[in-house]
Formats: sequence, C-alpha cells, structure tokens
Amino acid sequence: MPEITWQKSSYSGSGETNCVEIGATPHTLALRESDSPTVVLNTDRPQLTALLRHIRTSAARTDSL
Repeated sequence: MPEITWQKSSYSGSGETNCVEIGATPHTLALRESDSPTVVLNTDRPQLTALLRHIRTSAARTDSL
C-alpha cells in the first residue's frame, strides 16, 4: 500500500487521540481511528458519500423526534 497522508477530522477537536482520520490513495479512501492506527477501513468515494448521507439523514430524523 502506498504511503498515506492522514488528515484529522475537524470534529475531533484539538486532542491527539480519539480522532477520526482520512487519507487517500489513487484508488481508495482510507479511514482510521487514531487510537488504533493499524486498523484501516478502505472504501471509495461513492460508498463514503452514501454512508455520510445516511448518517446525516438519520441524525436529522432523530433530532426532529
């Protein structure tokens, strides 16, 4: 696997641990939790977009209850 430059989520705050990070390779997106950096979830843009859309939609429904 090529070297990945990781970017911390802006929602993770200023701490160095408990962060969600994302990185990109030419063909995939990689996600990891900073406290378990060797466990990496590989996906692609359409799948990640669908996941985020689902999370946002589900959160909006929960907020309106």
